[in-house]
Amino acid sequence: MTTTKAVKMATLQEFYQKQIVPQMMKKFGYKNALQVPRIEKIVLNMGVGKGAEDIKIVETAANELTTITGQRAVITRAKKAISNFKIRENSPVGCRVTLRRRIMYEFFEKLVRVALPRVHDFRGISPRGFDGSGNFSFGIQEQNIFPEIDSDKIARSQGMDVTIVIKNSRSRDESYELLTLFGIPFRLKIEKPVQPSKMAQPVQA
Repeated sequence: MTTTKAVKMATLQEFYQKQIVPQMMKKFGYKNALQVPRIEKIVLNMGVGKGAEDIKIVETAANELTTITGQRAVITRAKKAISNFKIRENSPVGCRVTLRRRIMYEFFEKLVRVALPRVHDFRGISPRGFDGSGNFSFGIQEQNIFPEIDSDKIARSQGMDVTIVIKNSRSRDESYELLTLFGIPFRLKIEKPVQPSKMAQPVQA
C-alpha cells in the first residue's frame, strides 16, 4: 500500500518533471532534461554557542531539529579551541542534519507552504544568499515557525541556517529560477522613490 509520505514525494517530483523541467528547458535552452538543475540535498545547521558550557542545550537543539526534519540530527563539535569564546577543542557547538530524496522533499514542501508563511511580518527571503556554484543559503531566526514545535514548551529561541544544494546549476540565475518555480518566496526588489528634486518640473505657461 502506498504511504502518504510516498505520495507527497511523487507529487512534488511529478511537479518538477512535468512543470518545472519544461519551463527551465525553454528559458535556458537545455538540450535534454538531465541538464536541468535539481535540488540534490538540504542541509540544516543549528549553531549553539552556549553548548560548550552545557551539553543539555545542544542535546535539546538536536532533538528539536530531529523533530522538525524527521531525521536524526548529529551534534557538531569544535575542530579547534577558541579562547575568546571559552570553547575547547571537540566541545559541542551545535547540530546538523542533511536531507536527501523523499525526506528532503517532505521538508522542502513544509518549509515553503507552512513554516515560512508563519514568520512574523514575513516579507520574503532575500535573494542574496547564492554562492558561486548556485547553492542557496538563508537563516531562520526561530524554530517555532515549524508546526512540530510547541512555542509554550521551548526553553530558548533557536535559529538555524538552511543550505539548499543545487546540482547542474551553471549560474545564480538558473538556481534562482528553479527555486522560484518550486515556490520559494523571494523578496521582490523595492525601487527607491524618486526624490522631489529629481522629479520633472511643471511646464510654465
